[in-house]
Amino acid sequence: MSDPLSKYRSARLPRYTSYPTAPHFSDAVDAETYGGWLADWQNGSSASLYLHVPFCQQLCWYCGCHTTVTQRPERVSAYAALLRSELALVAERLPAPPPLTHLHFGGGTPTILAADDFAGLMTDVRAAFAVADDAELAMEIDPRCLSDDMIAAMAAQGINRVSLGLQDFTPAVQEAVNRVQPVEVVAESVQRLRAAGAEKISFDLMYGLPKQSVEDLCRSIELAAALEPDRVSLFGYAHVPWMKKHQQLIQEADLPDVETRRQQAEAGTRRLSELGFVPIGMDHFARPDDPMAIAAARGELGRNFQGYTTDIAPALIGLGASAIGSLPQGYAQNLSDLGDYRRAIEAGRLPTQRGLSLSADDLLRRSLIMQVMCGERIDVSAVCAEHDRPLDAVADAFEGLDELSGDGLIEWNGQQLVFTEEGQSFRRSVAACFDSYLKAGKARHSLAV
Repeated sequence: MSDPLSKYRSARLPRYTSYPTAPHFSDAVDAETYGGWLADWQNGSSASLYLHVPFCQQLCWYCGCHTTVTQRPERVSAYAALLRSELALVAERLPAPPPLTHLHFGGGTPTILAADDFAGLMTDVRAAFAVADDAELAMEIDPRCLSDDMIAAMAAQGINRVSLGLQDFTPAVQEAVNRVQPVEVVAESVQRLRAAGAEKISFDLMYGLPKQSVEDLCRSIELAAALEPDRVSLFGYAHVPWMKKHQQLIQEADLPDVETRRQQAEAGTRRLSELGFVPIGMDHFARPDDPMAIAAARGELGRNFQGYTTDIAPALIGLGASAIGSLPQGYAQNLSDLGDYRRAIEAGRLPTQRGLSLSADDLLRRSLIMQVMCGERIDVSAVCAEHDRPLDAVADAFEGLDELSGDGLIEWNGQQLVFTEEGQSFRRSVAACFDSYLKAGKARHSLAV
C-alpha cells in the first residue's frame, strides 16, 4: 500500500536552525558590517557564545560538520591561540562586557584541546563577558578522546553540561561509518565525568545510518538510556555527499530507504517515550524535570545552530573557523578555510566571510518558522500583527498550509495552525511554507524525515 505522506518524507528541506538559512548568506556582510553590529550592542542585552574547534583525531564518515583530522597537538594549540585572539577582537568592539547566559564548545572535537589551552580560553571568556551564575556552559565530547586532565579542567572551569556523540552501538554500523566506539567506552567516560561533578549529560543518537536496522536503533537507545542521560537527541543522518565529499565513503546501497527511515524515526520516538523521555520538537527528548522539557511545556523553547535550546539571549556570538553568529541585525559567518582564518586574525581583522542582513520580511518569517519548529499552536495572524504586517504578507504560504491540512498534518483555519500528532515529524515541511528563499534558491538539502 502506498504511503500518502511519502512526498513529505522524501522532500529535501533545511533543518531551520536559522532563517534565512546559511546557503543564502553572501559577502554583502563583511568584517566591517559585523564590527558595526557589535559596536551597536545594546548595553545590558545578554549573549550566548559558540566556540568552534574544527579538529578530530579520526574522521567519522557520516559527519556534516566543518572539521579536519590532525594528530599534531601543536596545531590544535596554535588554533586555540587564534580563538583567544578573535575573542579579543570581538571584545574590543563591544561597548561593555555583555551578560553571558549560554556557552557551547562544538566541533569537530572540542576535547582535543589541551587542558591548559582550554583553561586559558575560559579565562579570556570570563574577562570579555559577565558570565551569569546560572549560565549553561556546555561542551561536546567524543568519548574516545577524553583525557583525565581535560575532565579536571572542565570541572575547574564550571562546565555543567556535556554532550556525547554515540550515534549507534551496533558494531557493523559503527564500522560502516568509521566510528568504532563500544558501549563500554561510553559508560567509562560517563562514569569519569560524573565522578568529576558533571551532572547534566546529553547523548546524540542517529537513525538512517548505513547497515542500521530498526532493531539496531532501539537496542542502542536502550543501552544509552541505561546510562541515565538527561537529554537525548535522535537525528536523521543527512547524506549530502555533494557538500561533504568524505560521505562518498558510505555506500549508498547500505543506507536505509525512505520507508525504513520512517520506521526507525517512529520506533525510536516510541521507545524513548516508553523509557520516560518527553519529545521536544522533532528530534530532541528530555526527562520531564529537565529545563528543556519545562521550557517546551511553557512555550519558551528556542532553536539555534546547535538545535533546540533553552537559550533566549537575543544574540549568539560565534568564534572559530566557519562559526556563525546571530545578532538582531543579521547573521555573520567566519572564514571556513583555516589558513584564511589565521591570516585574518593575525592581521587584526574580524574573520567574517559572509552573512545576511535581516529585512522586515525576514524577521516576520523567522518568527513564524521558529514558532513552527518549537511550538504546537501558531497564531499566524497574531505574529504578523506583532511585526506590524498584514496577514497577507505571508499569503504565499497558504497553498502549502492548505495541502498539509488536507493531508492531516496540521489543522489550519486561515489564521492559526495546530500540529496534529502525525504532523509532529513534519515540522520542516510546515516551516518551508513560510520560506521565501527556498523556491528561488539552488541549495540542496537533506531528507526531511
